[in-house]
Amino acid sequence: MDIDLASLAPSARYKLLTGLVVPRPIALVTTTDPQGRTNAAPYSFFNLFSHDPALVVLGIERRRFDTSKDTGRNIDLVGEFVVHLVDEELAEAMAICAVDFPPEVSEPEIAGLELVPCRRVAPRRILRAPAALECRCLTLMRLGRTRELVIGEILWVHAREGLVDPTTLRVDLGRYRPVGRLFGDLYCRIQDIFALPRPAPSAFAEAITPAPAGEDGMRPEGADPAPGARERPAGQ
Repeated sequence: MDIDLASLAPSARYKLLTGLVVPRPIALVTTTDPQGRTNAAPYSFFNLFSHDPALVVLGIERRRFDTSKDTGRNIDLVGEFVVHLVDEELAEAMAICAVDFPPEVSEPEIAGLELVPCRRVAPRRILRAPAALECRCLTLMRLGRTRELVIGEILWVHAREGLVDPTTLRVDLGRYRPVGRLFGDLYCRIQDIFALPRPAPSAFAEAITPAPAGEDGMRPEGADPAPGARERPAGQ
């Protein structure tokens, strides 16, 4: 089956792409407006983008009539936000934060989430979250009338006690139970984990192309002919 996305309505594209690109990590994002009010909203158009520098990307859909949602507007005005990773314990509260409340309503208060100050940024963070990433906005791009793309630099990481080994910085997956976004009302848990080591190049030694050409473009003396090359009889 081949599908030309240009032929689909936006709602059909959303249904198709969010059904294929799964599972997606969930960012429960807190921001603050210039008056100091805290907003919280979940986004699954989100991912870690780089470790050096440490960056996250966040896709935010704009409201109808070409206006920003609270999250995008607050990031634009204040320049900072906090990404919380969502686990099974936080999932129900996350769903409450997805309700389209008026700007003056505090989603964390409605969801019963305690907020505490951050170390580097103005927005407060959710204490119950297994991990929180304090971020400052590097770029906010408006892509058409319906989408904003935020690139944020991670300044500080908070992790639940016992989740990260302080010496190795390895995450204990026995204690970390993140949930992923599928589509519609569907989410998933990490229940089946397997290891798949990356093979060493030596495992493919016989399949690797013979010796490359030298700096002058000629193949080294005695090297096998290039694949597909025909030997020329003597005197030709």
